[in-house]
Amino acid sequence: MSSALAQSNSVSGTVVDPSGLAIPGVNILEKGTSNGTVTDLDGNYSFEVGTDDAILIFSFIGFETQEVPLNGRSKIDLTLGEDISSLDEVVVVGYGTQKEKDLTSAITTIKTDEIVKTPTPNAMQSLQGRVAGVQIVSNGAPGASPTVRVRGVGSFEGNAAPLYVVDGMFFDNIDFLNSNDIASISVLKDASASAIYGVRASNGVVLIETKSGKYEQSPEIVYDGYYGVQVPQNVLRMANAQQFVQYVNETGSTADMQFVQNAIQRYGRSRVDPSLPDVNTDWYSEVMSPAAIQNHSLSFNGGSEKTRYSIGGSFFSQEGLLNEARNDYKRGNIRAKIDTDIREWLTVGGNFNFSASQQYVGESAAWFNSYFAVPIIPVYDAENTNAFPERLSNAQNVGYRNSQNPFYPLLYNDNRNNVAKVNGNIHAELDLIPNKLSFRTAYNYRLDVITNRNVNFRYSNGVTELPSSIRKQSAAAFDQIVDNYFTYKDNWGDHLLTVTAGQSYRSEYSEVLFATGTGINPDPTWNNQQYWYLSNAENYDVNGIGDSNGSTLNSKLHYLSFFGRVAYNYDERYLLYGTFRRDGNNKFQQKWGNFATIGAGWVISEEDFFDVPAIGFLKLRASWGQLGNDGITPSVGVPTLEETSTAINDVRVIGRRLNPTYDLIDQWETTVEKNFGINAKFFNNQLSLDADYFIRDTKNLAVSIIPPVFRATERRSVGQIRNQGLEVSLNWQKDISKDFSYYIGGNFSTLKNQVLSLGGPESLDGGSAEFRQRSILGQPFQSFFGYEVEGVFQNEAEITNSGYTNEFISENGLVPGDFKFKDQNGDGLINDADRVVMGSFLPEFTYGANLGFKYKAFEFSTLIQGQVGHKILNRKRGEIIFTNDTNIDAELADNLWRGEGTSDKYPSAAGLRKGWNQNFSTYFVEDGSYFRIQNVQLAYSLLNKQLFGQKMPAARITFTAERPLTVFSYNGFNPEVANGIDRQTYPIPAVYTVGLNLKF
Repeated sequence: MSSALAQSNSVSGTVVDPSGLAIPGVNILEKGTSNGTVTDLDGNYSFEVGTDDAILIFSFIGFETQEVPLNGRSKIDLTLGEDISSLDEVVVVGYGTQKEKDLTSAITTIKTDEIVKTPTPNAMQSLQGRVAGVQIVSNGAPGASPTVRVRGVGSFEGNAAPLYVVDGMFFDNIDFLNSNDIASISVLKDASASAIYGVRASNGVVLIETKSGKYEQSPEIVYDGYYGVQVPQNVLRMANAQQFVQYVNETGSTADMQFVQNAIQRYGRSRVDPSLPDVNTDWYSEVMSPAAIQNHSLSFNGGSEKTRYSIGGSFFSQEGLLNEARNDYKRGNIRAKIDTDIREWLTVGGNFNFSASQQYVGESAAWFNSYFAVPIIPVYDAENTNAFPERLSNAQNVGYRNSQNPFYPLLYNDNRNNVAKVNGNIHAELDLIPNKLSFRTAYNYRLDVITNRNVNFRYSNGVTELPSSIRKQSAAAFDQIVDNYFTYKDNWGDHLLTVTAGQSYRSEYSEVLFATGTGINPDPTWNNQQYWYLSNAENYDVNGIGDSNGSTLNSKLHYLSFFGRVAYNYDERYLLYGTFRRDGNNKFQQKWGNFATIGAGWVISEEDFFDVPAIGFLKLRASWGQLGNDGITPSVGVPTLEETSTAINDVRVIGRRLNPTYDLIDQWETTVEKNFGINAKFFNNQLSLDADYFIRDTKNLAVSIIPPVFRATERRSVGQIRNQGLEVSLNWQKDISKDFSYYIGGNFSTLKNQVLSLGGPESLDGGSAEFRQRSILGQPFQSFFGYEVEGVFQNEAEITNSGYTNEFISENGLVPGDFKFKDQNGDGLINDADRVVMGSFLPEFTYGANLGFKYKAFEFSTLIQGQVGHKILNRKRGEIIFTNDTNIDAELADNLWRGEGTSDKYPSAAGLRKGWNQNFSTYFVEDGSYFRIQNVQLAYSLLNKQLFGQKMPAARITFTAERPLTVFSYNGFNPEVANGIDRQTYPIPAVYTVGLNLKF
């Protein structure tokens, strides 16, 4: 080895942009080695190189990569020029990419920096408030996924979830992905963007790219993790013992007042108020407490001239808010992604992601029971000697109908899901004609194995003994996709043309096996889990045993598709875009469908006549497209002959009659969408505007209708629903100096959901008979439907002058303290003709806003979001229809009608238990609007620091608050309820975390 190679040389310098501002984080690599460093916050760098004739490679996103020979120098200051091509942001689209400025579609992309700010098991939660037109409904249960709706609801059968495409593979959910493994999430919102996915794209498409290494990148080790606590927020305050007893006395119920006396005899009198039992249980505080959440990931990334790679693993853990029960979620991930140039004309690669999770599902009945449990019984009752294994209290011992104690389902139930998921792909890309024609082939696969075990312990509540039981279910699914497609790119003069054409094959297979056994011997306890197997069951439930192929009629689904895309750009001014996909499958009798789209754009700012200095970019665009939804159950029946009998001359005569009712769902649902958009950038690209107006009509909806004469229900593809709205995003960012920069932005979207057709009927009922929901022509899907409350009768005179007939008043026994329902048609009666639409669970207006700044090593960001115009059915209060010897919430207890002028919102205590006031009305349906501080993060970065003479890794420390404040008027834990019906919804906590990111 020569002395030149053996010696070590130190080099340092500063890297700035063309305006002279320092660029932190520039990657500097000694060419041909893995030796390198990054610039600090002031753009400075310093490291040792192997030779004095080394070549340094300077690279940073948004700037041109430069190679600079050292030539014996010890100091190199460099100005990196802007990479003009990278200023044209590249956006992922189906089977390829496009420059953002060339898009004619509505696509929003969220990068990894924003995704990882949200501590969550599912990365889609990070989109809440960030993407106009996308509604995210949170779920607080450990491991649970949020509800995601893109531009409303487009199916009567409830399948409104978008299609997820992860590195080319199709998914219904991305609960297997760790947020740190995701490079970007792109939401394809309109038909123009989504139509290339055909029959699965009706509800929008979410494209996800996982992280990969970079070519010519020095190897790096990255640790990213956080630890935090989930804190219950907006805990619903229930009536305490004093409020409850007051309420009971006001009902006038002799039986309930006796229950209070029974409780006094059993538990003693309160020393503070002798009229109360010496018990005052706050059940919510008993069943829940703060819980931990954490995430840790480690990755190895890098690349040479011909190969790039990224390998990593992660661990996520989330404990549940419920006490006593196992209620947590753990997930481990291993991933690998590699691409290599085998030849100049051939690149091959693949990625692999393995996810293993264990989820203990907390018994949801605990939330239900905690709301209704009376506060005058304790958690444990030493006198309940017949109860085992624990002497829990039982409200039946003092006269109530049910045990009410929420600790029975907590202590004596264990529900576990073990989930293993393997997915990935292998691919090859050939440059058939350099820089013009390429061919890509990819094989994508996924394997899901889910095992559920639900164990109920044998126990007695002191009155009733319940046997032990075990239910086990194993489900497996294997899907695969083979994609083959050509991409041709060419430009001549002012013309730029990109053509994609290909073929895709997909198969989906699933099967389910389940069984239920009772009388487990020995009895299950927390200390003998080795016996929690069906082989120890004494009896088997015949109806609880099954072996099926999942939810589809075919044991294996096959899809064959042909697709193409043409994107044309003339002189950076006129844009044309079109896609076509022909899908075929064996799920429906209709085997084939065609899905097409066309879009156009006009970049006005490129025209010679356009001379507005403040506007750097202005584009108008419009598109039309057609999509499909095959996420409905096929059903093909025929008219049948039924045997019947009648008596003729006292002789039984057997005959047959035609039953013409049958289900006929032989095709998928079809969506046709029109979209009109504008994109603009102002003031040297510091201010950007993106706006879209869309009209989305979904036809051939599967609907359950009741034909005339025959009252049986039958499903037909006859429904039609429309979603339309406006989406606007506005963002401003500015660099004040090399030390200080800031940004501020916001978005909002409107949504009008309307039922356009039900195949003949004017309406279609949903929900339950007591809490009716109805889809009515011209109204939103599944609107709440009932009586309008005008107030509470304050005196007899108001009842007499109400407009109701005297006979009607007498029949219903109306008294002061009862609701006054609006007589919509003025006939003096309150009946079905007076019911009206009371609102929809779909918000009419959603919004989000974010702001942040960076000062030297400090970074601050905050995100707010909210929804307006949706309703929530407070089903908890509605349960009084079925049982009235339970507790009520404190807000209701404090504001009951107690005489003239005391309340015009709530009835009297006695009125609560009266059938008249229990009619479904606006009393039960509340405003779900809310404002929330969604995310606040403070970060501090350390670059090129030394400790004890040794160089420290680049570090970033973060403090994050997720959902620290939510403001709303709804009487519940949280105004986020997926279907608008709040009966036993898992609370959504605030989350506070401390995080650390290290790069070696």
